[in-house]
Amino acid sequence: MRRAVDLRSSFPVFQRVAYLNAGTNGPVPGPAIDAAELRLRDELELGRSGERHWESLKALHANRRTALADLLGCDEGEVALTHSTTDGVNVVVSGLGLGEGDEVVTSYQEHPGLLAPLASARDNLGITLRIAPFDSIAHAVTDRTRLVACSHVSWINGSVVDVGALRQTGVSVLLDGAQGLGAIPIDVRELGCDYYAASGQKWLCGPDGTGCLYVKADRLEHMTPPSLGFQDLEDPHEPLELRLHGDARRFDQGFMTGFSAAWALSSIELLAATGWDQVHGRGAGLAAKLADELRERGRKVAPRGHTTLVAWHDPDCEATVKRMDAASVVVRYLPGAGLVRAAVGAWNSEDDLERLLAVVA
Repeated sequence: MRRAVDLRSSFPVFQRVAYLNAGTNGPVPGPAIDAAELRLRDELELGRSGERHWESLKALHANRRTALADLLGCDEGEVALTHSTTDGVNVVVSGLGLGEGDEVVTSYQEHPGLLAPLASARDNLGITLRIAPFDSIAHAVTDRTRLVACSHVSWINGSVVDVGALRQTGVSVLLDGAQGLGAIPIDVRELGCDYYAASGQKWLCGPDGTGCLYVKADRLEHMTPPSLGFQDLEDPHEPLELRLHGDARRFDQGFMTGFSAAWALSSIELLAATGWDQVHGRGAGLAAKLADELRERGRKVAPRGHTTLVAWHDPDCEATVKRMDAASVVVRYLPGAGLVRAAVGAWNSEDDLERLLAVVA
């Protein structure tokens, strides 16, 4: 396995900046770009057709699905390949057949990519939305609730939802895992969720347009795919028979380009070679250290869990982020929240934290 210092050397961005914004987009690994360029070169010189091309593309998708299943703690037949976390949310919200009289519970602390599909279902399907504080979502569940849809890890402050309380409601749960997958250990069986939607461009360091959706096997027949294409069919030569894949592949959202698939898979393999325990442990450990250091300097750190996000209150967030940028420190602010947020990964170093703290001081 690679050491953390070896992992860091795979990301050229750290030769120039202290990159602390994987919660938006992860740093790009050099080996992943090599894999993408190799795939592009192959298509340039040998074309994008024929059995060799299609079989190699199918293998990239299959290998990525297997890698994601290992990371999620599920069977590969329970993983759909999507383009984003929001893709997965839309598949579930649209596929459950929600309508008048159905209630969905969510929280005030959700990302627009989760809230927009729910608002659309409210306005177009007639569902009722109940919105609760993030730390007491389970208390808002009623006998009319069909679905709880919320973040696993809050994108605002890195707090973790009370999955134990959600399990006890007995209601189907959709978790937005954009700040979970790749950042902290995940076992969807232990979480007890029916659906887990996640991104590939954040903590998995893949390209934009990569995501996945876990659908628990016994929920497959309770959902209708909201959109269908070639990739969802068991026999694409007889499309009018509409025989769909018997597993989560029926929810795949189109084909990813070959170079994007090669990049996405290479990034996951790089992190896996480092060891997921080390990736998860070091990232969360450095984040906890940053939170402590900020408190020691008088900053009010927002409540958080043992995750990789650290947010703190700032009287002029935009100006602070601009000062950070001028000092080659990359973080972000959360509009309307009065918070600056750092996203700390296993690829970061103590020096990255010190550079951030120097600007804060």
